Amino acid sequence: MSETDVLFSLTIKPRFCDTDAMGHINNTVLPVWFLEGRESILRIFNPSLSTEEVSLVLAKIEIEYLEETFFGKEVEIRTYVLRIGTSSVLVGQEAWQEGTLRATGTATMVNFDKHLRKSVPIPADVKKRLSEHVMEANH
Repeated sequence: MSETDVLFSLTIKPRFCDTDAMGHINNTVLPVWFLEGRESILRIFNPSLSTEEVSLVLAKIEIEYLEETFFGKEVEIRTYVLRIGTSSVLVGQEAWQEGTLRATGTATMVNFDKHLRKSVPIPADVKKRLSEHVMEANH
């Protein structure tokens, strides 16, 4: 299986309003782009993205800004699985623009029962589908 088969890819067209006074994409925009990129992971748990069947909650995000990202040039958000736990999944993400890695991030997402208000184990069939998208960091 190749790297492109493992990761999810989303192309973002930066909006002018995504820029800041420095002329580059504001640091508050990348978490939103990474959230959009994680939709593919969410769909593994909840294919219809029904709010009645929400099962993943975000427990932690980390973003490292490596290079400036600019308006007027598309950004590719790459999303993949780093680790699958009993009730959580660690998601890796990257923002690429013009062949340069601009930012990396991780998100810890927890399988959550909103009625019981607690984490629950990830079902075996979901783990199997998640495992198809596992990639080592810094590939």
